[in-house]
Amino acid sequence: MGPNGAGKTTLLRCMAGILAPSRGEILLDGRPMADCSRREIARRIAYSPQESEERFGFTVRQAVLMGRHPWVSRFGSLSLEDEGATGRALSAMDLVHLSDRSVTNLSGGEKRRVALARTLAQGGGVYLLDEPAAGLDIRHALMAMRAFTSLAVTLKAAVAVVLHDLNLAAMFCPMMLMLDAGGIAAYGATPDVLTPENVARVFGVRARIDGRHVRFLEE
Repeated sequence: MGPNGAGKTTLLRCMAGILAPSRGEILLDGRPMADCSRREIARRIAYSPQESEERFGFTVRQAVLMGRHPWVSRFGSLSLEDEGATGRALSAMDLVHLSDRSVTNLSGGEKRRVALARTLAQGGGVYLLDEPAAGLDIRHALMAMRAFTSLAVTLKAAVAVVLHDLNLAAMFCPMMLMLDAGGIAAYGATPDVLTPENVARVFGVRARIDGRHVRFLEE
C-alpha cells in the first residue's frame, strides 16, 4: 500500500527482475536474480503489470494460453498441462463464455481479467500483481482476490499485491508493507499496519477502522 509515487510499482518490477535495484540484490531460490535467465525467472515468477495492452486480434483463450510460454520448448507443442492451466485460469476469471472472442472487442475490465488469467495460467509459485482490482467491478475484484488467495493457502504460493483499496487489503492480506516517498512507512501484520494513525500519516486522510472495514471520515 501507499500513495501515488511511493515506489510500489518500482518495488514489484525489481522483484520481477525487470528493473535492477540501485543497491543490494534480489535472490531467487537463494541465487542472485541477476544470474538467472529470463526463462528461469518466468518459470518461478508470474508478474501482472499495472497496464497491459491487448492490441492484437488474439482470442481470449489464445491470449491466456500465452502465459504458458515459459514452459513450452522452442519447437515444442502445448501439453495437456498447458491446456488444463489455461482452462482453470479462464474459469477462475469468469472468461469461459468469452474464450473465442477477440481481445480487441472486450471492455477495459474484461481485458484486465484476461491479463490476470494469463498470470494465473503461467504459474510458478510466485505471483506479483500490480493493482489487480483496478478497473474491475466489485464481483470480479473479489473473484480475482479469492483466486490468488486460494493459491497462497492451498499451494503455499507467494503472492505480493499492490492495492489502492484499503478494504480489499484488510479483507485478503495477512501482511502489509506501507510505502511512502520510496521508503518503508510500516510493515507487519495487516491489523498492526492498517491503523488510523498510519493512514493519516501516509495518505493524509482520517479513517475509522473496524476489523476488516475501513471507513473514511469527513474533514
